[in-house]
Amino acid sequence: MTVLTKIIKIQSKGENDMIDLTEKVSNLIAKSGITNGNATIFVSGSTGSVTTIEFEPGLINDFPEMLKRMAPENLDYGHEKMWHDGNGHSHVKASLLGPSLTIPFIDSQLCLGTWQQIVFLELDTRSRNRDLILQVIGE
Repeated sequence: MTVLTKIIKIQSKGENDMIDLTEKVSNLIAKSGITNGNATIFVSGSTGSVTTIEFEPGLINDFPEMLKRMAPENLDYGHEKMWHDGNGHSHVKASLLGPSLTIPFIDSQLCLGTWQQIVFLELDTRSRNRDLILQVIGE
């Protein structure tokens, strides 16, 4: 078994920015020399998330709106009382979605559905430089 670890550097525009990672992850798998295995993408940070979505304008708008309903900005968050940084809702959203995603690949091809893309979702209230850890494991 072989393990390859790479860092994917991205710059987000701030809250609700959604960045399609599919091509970057696919290219890194193709270059890895690993034919069959799993790719894990991990966000190092507590206000970002990785998931899959159909990356199209309707869902790019719908998904953040759904998250606003689940963790509205105007609630009384304990995080705000502690840090006064305006992003308590960002931490809650990130916790709901989770920081990582694992996708199998066969013959160096990600096992994604036709309309399924890998996305990073920025949940913090400001733009951020992010380091995403990609770990490819297989043979």
